[in-house]
Amino acid sequence: MLDIKFVRENPEIVKQNIRNKFQEAKLPMVDEVIELDKQSRSAKTEADSLRASRNKLSKQIGQLMGQGKKEEAEAVKAQVAANAARLAQLEALEGELQEKILKMMMTIPNIIDPSVPIGKDDSENVELEKFGEPAVPDFEIPYHTDIMKSFDGIDLDAAGKVAGNGFYYLMGDIARLHSAVISYARDFMIDRGFTYCVPPFMIRSNVVTGVMSFAEMDAMMYKIEGEDLYLIGTSEHSMIGKFIDTITPEDQLPKTLTSYSPCFRKEKGAHGIEERGVYRIHQFEKQEMIVVCRPEESPMWYDRLWKNTVDLFRSLDIPVRTLECCSGDLADLKVKSCDVEAWSPRQKKYFEVGSCSNLGDAQARRLKIRVDSPDGKYFAHTLNNTVVAPPRMLIAFLENNLQADGSVKIPAVLQPYMGGKTEIRRK
Repeated sequence: MLDIKFVRENPEIVKQNIRNKFQEAKLPMVDEVIELDKQSRSAKTEADSLRASRNKLSKQIGQLMGQGKKEEAEAVKAQVAANAARLAQLEALEGELQEKILKMMMTIPNIIDPSVPIGKDDSENVELEKFGEPAVPDFEIPYHTDIMKSFDGIDLDAAGKVAGNGFYYLMGDIARLHSAVISYARDFMIDRGFTYCVPPFMIRSNVVTGVMSFAEMDAMMYKIEGEDLYLIGTSEHSMIGKFIDTITPEDQLPKTLTSYSPCFRKEKGAHGIEERGVYRIHQFEKQEMIVVCRPEESPMWYDRLWKNTVDLFRSLDIPVRTLECCSGDLADLKVKSCDVEAWSPRQKKYFEVGSCSNLGDAQARRLKIRVDSPDGKYFAHTLNNTVVAPPRMLIAFLENNLQADGSVKIPAVLQPYMGGKTEIRRK
């Protein structure tokens, strides 16, 4: 969310940013919110004047009564009563205007970084760099669920009867591999200096609207019936929410946390990924990383975060690339974002396995995450990135580590989490 003062003083910058994100329908909001802000400030000025007058007149009443000037005192009382009625109107108007302003300000997109490429949607994202050599073996690679089934490792039919489409049972070595990857990712991030955390898996509505746009909320979040609670779509929501309405001394920054959680997503409106198997699912587990830092440090942390994911995947013998998200593919709160995509030998192309985002002070402004410095208080910057999110990550792992005889090799870094196994073999 932008600062209303910034919008008031830079309307053309805000409008051009909206155009760059191809959201022209939001353009009228800029002038509307500026006009509402003008009305709000005018109402506040009048209300403040009436409050000052009330204090002055109240003293006059006491003085007049002390002097025996009852009629004059009554006249002043009448003026106080009239002012009180007007003040009540102004306070109600202020509340109404502020509510409208807040709703609009939470809809106007954040200012994107100048380095972000301009494009309408994810088809115009820009490849940045490749890590590792993508290879296609000289044997056929089955679909990922077929690989899993060869190990008796997945049951989609039973899950469909129990919970419907978008759910799964993982079993045996595949389930163990799933847990091993999560545990390895946890220790990988701890070794890089991040503090491990297991957060609440449900959050209140004020946290939801603090960490994402209304459009994202509608497309992703599951609401708990009869409660002011939502199931988290990623632990970033809980982790950023941890700092709601806090003031952190500047010398205690940055806050670097890595968190485990299950994630629950409607996947409403999702597109561009295969429908079958475990590509698009309503429940999965994830290791996440978040940073709360000083504004001038957020570009540095952005680069460090996505490099963590690249390094983890490369340690598992999986080729990856980074993809810069264009303006039209950025969620409204994001300043800058890139996807990490893993190589799929079966499809002979890359697919998304993680996303790194710098949100500037957008989440901090909504959630009142402030920093106390010698020069005064200011809003922190927040960033997040996927460490690893199986089972989609398992697709890349299985395809890139599959052997001609149907076995799957286990990279050295993962072997301690698999009981020392160097491979898993078909049943």
